[in-house]
Formats: sequence, C-alpha cells, structure tokens
Amino acid sequence: MTTVEKRVEEIKSKGYELDFGTVFNHAFENYKKIALYAGSMILVFLVVMGILITGGFILAIGMPAFIKMANPENLKTIESLVGINLILYLGSMLALGLLIGPFFAGFLKMAHSADKDEAFTSAAIFEYYKAPYFLQIIISSLIISVFNMTISLLLNRTGILYLGTLSSLIINFITLLTVAFIVFGKLNALDAIKASITVVLKNPITILALTITAFIGSLVGFIGCCIGVFFTLPIMYSMTYALYNAIIGFETKKID
Repeated sequence: MTTVEKRVEEIKSKGYELDFGTVFNHAFENYKKIALYAGSMILVFLVVMGILITGGFILAIGMPAFIKMANPENLKTIESLVGINLILYLGSMLALGLLIGPFFAGFLKMAHSADKDEAFTSAAIFEYYKAPYFLQIIISSLIISVFNMTISLLLNRTGILYLGTLSSLIINFITLLTVAFIVFGKLNALDAIKASITVVLKNPITILALTITAFIGSLVGFIGCCIGVFFTLPIMYSMTYALYNAIIGFETKKID
C-alpha cells in the first residue's frame, strides 16, 4: 500500500480538517504564478481546437450543410436528439473530453512546479499525454463521462427541470480530485475515482465552498473583456492543486 493509499484509508476512518482560509490563500498565491502563462495556453489551445473541429465538420459534411447545421433555428437540445443523432452527439462529446483531459491535467503539473518555484514550459502541459498517466486519465474520463451522461439523460427524460444538470454537477464535484490522484498519487483510474469520492464526501461543505469561490473568481474575467476569462480560469486548477496538497500532501521526493 502506497503512502497516498494509506492516507486515503486514514481519511476514510478518521476524516480530516480543512481550513478554508489556508487553502484559499495557497490557491490564490499559486494562481498568481501561473495565471498569465496558463491563460495564454488555454486561449491558444481553444482557438486551435475550434479551427480543427470546424474544419473537420466542413470537410466531412460540406460547407452548405455545416452552415445549415449551425443555424440556431436548426439546433436541438440533447433531450430532443434520438437515434443516430444522439449517438453522434454523445460520441463527439465523449471523444472531445477524452482528447483534452490530459491537456488540462498539465495545469496541475504547472501548479505543482510553480509551488516549488521551479521553471515550467509549454512542454509541461503535454506531460500527461504519455504513459502511464495518459491511459489512466482517459479511462477515468471515460468512466465518469459515460456514467454522467447516462444518469443525466435518464433524469432529463423524467421531465423534472434541471434534475439532469444537478446530477452532473454532483458527479463532477465528488470526482473533483480524480486526475490529481492519478498524476500525483499515481493511482489507477478506478482507485483515483474512489479516492476522490471518499475524500470529498468526508468534508463536502468546505470543499464546496472553496470550489464555488474559485469558480466565481474564474468568472471575473468576463468583466470588461470576455477574453479575460482565459486568464482567470486557471484559478480552478490552482484550487484543485491546493486541495490535494492540503488533504493528501506530497512526499519530499520529486514528482514526475
């Protein structure tokens, strides 16, 4: 049993204390170190992805069909999709999530390097597109996404407004630390998911308060110029890192 696994077992039996102010201050100080660089990387990545996805659709179905599909009058809600359209929608969303998962995991690496005052480069963002992390991040994303989509669709079809959305938020919340457990704790996908759920449910109020605070902070970028949100969004990754650091901690040896 690794040190991380022992810590999770200890938390499972004894719980843990989490100070809001300490974690928030740590996250904010970390964010200030990575904001500009991480924000630039997110902006460039999303622009490139947008071009590639748009170009892919145009090549696949042609410009006239793409323009017709993009018309707001022709857009459908997920609840109204059936048959092949539903399968294509879920498949594309799942594929996109699997593709970008390791990319955004790189911001945790960046946050860790910044916390240790180590230099970080653009290569750090792509650190987890290699073994053994890539496969475990993909598997965890697949498990969470499939479960999330299935529950959300089933609940949405009950007709109760926002029930599916609420379930998605809850699932995303309790699996918040999954990727951190993979990249820092070196757990496999299933163990990382279980560890995240265990840790979050032992102190949900404080973690929820910190997460909401960081989310509100990330929205500040919409004020004045919407492009600023790319530079405030990294606070979410700094918060995830600060939570993992406060709850699990790190050994003195260097993290890969």
